[in-house]
Amino acid sequence: MSLRDFGLLILICTVWAMNTVLSKVVITQMGVPPMSYALVRFVLVAVLVAPWLLPMPRPRWRLLIVALLMGCGNFVLLFIGLKTASPSGAAIVSQLGVPMTTIMSMLMLGETIRWRRGIGISLTFAGAMTVVWDPHGAALSPGLMLIAAAAFLGSLGAVMMKQMDGVKPLQFQAWVGASSILPLLLLTAVFEQDQFAAMSAAGLPFIGALVFSALVVSVLGHTAYYGLIQKYEANLIAPLTLMTPLFTIGLGVVLTHDHFDLRMGIGTAIALAGVLIIALRPNRMLSVAELFRSRQ
Repeated sequence: MSLRDFGLLILICTVWAMNTVLSKVVITQMGVPPMSYALVRFVLVAVLVAPWLLPMPRPRWRLLIVALLMGCGNFVLLFIGLKTASPSGAAIVSQLGVPMTTIMSMLMLGETIRWRRGIGISLTFAGAMTVVWDPHGAALSPGLMLIAAAAFLGSLGAVMMKQMDGVKPLQFQAWVGASSILPLLLLTAVFEQDQFAAMSAAGLPFIGALVFSALVVSVLGHTAYYGLIQKYEANLIAPLTLMTPLFTIGLGVVLTHDHFDLRMGIGTAIALAGVLIIALRPNRMLSVAELFRSRQ
C-alpha cells in the first residue's frame, strides 16, 4: 500500500472514530433526542445522494429490508444506546458484529467456518465480555445491550445484502437514507418530545456535527473506503480498520472522559485479536458486504 493510501485509511478510521464520539456528545451534552438525530441525519444523506436512487436495484423487497436493518434499525439502537454507554465501550461491543456476520453467513449462505475463524469468534466474544465484566458480575448496561443489538441488525443486513448483485456504494447509501425517513419520522413523533427545540438550542455545533456525520462519514468516508477496497486486497484493508475502535477509545478518553482501566484494556486486546483473526481468514461470500455494516 502506498504511503498516500495508508494516510487516507488512517484519516477514514479517524473520521469513523470521531463520529461515534460526536454522536455521544450530540445525544447527551447537546440533548438532541436520538431518534430525531437519526432522522435529520438520514434526511441529509438522502438529499446528498439522491441522484443515485434510480434505477432501484432488484429484488426491491430485499433492498428495502437491508436498508432498514442497516439504516433505521441499526442507528436507532446505536444512538439510544449511546445515551448511557461510553464511546469506548460502544467501540468494543460493536466489534461483535464481525463474528455475528461470520456466524450468520454460515447459517444463511452456507459458509464454512474452520478452526482459525472459530478461535477468532471465541476471542471476540470473550474480549467483549471482559470489557463489560466487573468483580461483582456482568456490568452489561442497557446501552451496551442496545449497541450489541445494533451490531446484530447491521450484520444481518450485510449478509442479506450479499444476496444482491450490482448495488453500488452511493446507490446503497441513497436507499438507506430514503427508506429510513418515514419509520424514523413515526418513531420520533410517537416516542420523543421537543425535538425541534432541542436542535435549535444546540445551534451551530449541532449543525456541524450533523454535516460531519452525513457528508464526511456516510458519503465521503464510505466512498473513499470502497475505493481502497477496490484497489487493494480485503485481507490487507480489513485488519487495518482495527484502528477505528482504538482511535474511538483514545478520543473517548480525551473528549468525553471515558473510564478505561486495565480490565477494559485486556478485553479490548482480546476482542481485537479475535477480529484480526477473522479478518485474516475472510468470509469469501461476504467480501465487500461487510464494508456497509454501519461504520459509526
